[in-house]
Amino acid sequence: MELIRCNPMYDRFSLRHRMDKMLGDFFYPSAQGQEDSEVRNSNPAADIYENDANIVIKAELPGIDKKDISVDVKNRVLTLKGERSSDDETKEDNYYRRERGYGRFERVFTLPAEIDLEKIKADYKDGVLKIEIPKPQEKKPQKITVH
Repeated sequence: MELIRCNPMYDRFSLRHRMDKMLGDFFYPSAQGQEDSEVRNSNPAADIYENDANIVIKAELPGIDKKDISVDVKNRVLTLKGERSSDDETKEDNYYRRERGYGRFERVFTLPAEIDLEKIKADYKDGVLKIEIPKPQEKKPQKITVH
């Protein structure tokens, strides 16, 4: 499997990034007191890398209980779902600034073909979910005898 390298500077100044930001600002204005602004902050940040044996996904999920996290795999698509619940102890009027996102989130990752789904491991510790996906075995050409 070949991973595509990320170029943060290209992504930062690409036309798509600028259009996404412009439309995001239009549909989810960052005015204080609007619940819609919380939606765009709720998706967890994730790092994807590979080592000799595995493809590894690490997702930051601080403050989320293990029981509120779901990892599903179907048709080469790994889906990470969960929900961050808000602290209802403090009234909205007492906030100076509210930056942490609350609510449901979902991240989707496309897996390479030929992954053994039974060998995928997930571990949650200190607010970081680590998913290890074994790399597919390279298939050797099979010799067929001609009769």
